[in-house]
Amino acid sequence: MKNQNKRKFITYLLLSWFLLSFTNCGYNEIQRKDEAVNAAWAEVLNQYKRRADLIPQLVKVVQAYAIQEKEVLIKVTEARSKVGSIQATPELLNNPEAFQKFQEAQGELSSALQRLMVVVERYPELKSDRNFRDLQAQIEGTENRIAVARRRYIQAVQEYNTTIRIFPNVITAKIFGYTPKPQFQIENQQQLEKPPEIDFNNN
Repeated sequence: MKNQNKRKFITYLLLSWFLLSFTNCGYNEIQRKDEAVNAAWAEVLNQYKRRADLIPQLVKVVQAYAIQEKEVLIKVTEARSKVGSIQATPELLNNPEAFQKFQEAQGELSSALQRLMVVVERYPELKSDRNFRDLQAQIEGTENRIAVARRRYIQAVQEYNTTIRIFPNVITAKIFGYTPKPQFQIENQQQLEKPPEIDFNNN
């Protein structure tokens, strides 16, 4: 009877030690950081989608005034189509190659939009069109929100990636299969701090 009580006591101590260790192993913190990354990523996708949804209207308005700029309009349409062909699911964050393709597609779309804006400068009547100016405001606002969403995502990923690398979290991360999230690659910090310029008012 005495040995049985002793075994129960030892079992209790081991169980208590295990539970205490588990609560300090960083699992809950990793979960919070992971959810923060997912939330930030969802907002990035939301703003990119908003931009993509505006493009058909923009192309239609520009085409009415600048039908001869067919090549530029086609490039914008193709870039938007490429973006739409990529399945931007949460799983994308666990696939660096797919994430890179997503980023490249969005970059191509940004470049195509910028080329389109250069073309717009040749058409004063287009710049004064009310529908076009409404789209101007929406696109400029969306580009700003994209920049903000990207900054928040980058910060969330930095915090998550740091969390899973420190002890004892690194052990927990390996046990449960948590790996570093991919990050946006930015050629220079100004690209992050300043959204692409879409100025319809320059002469």
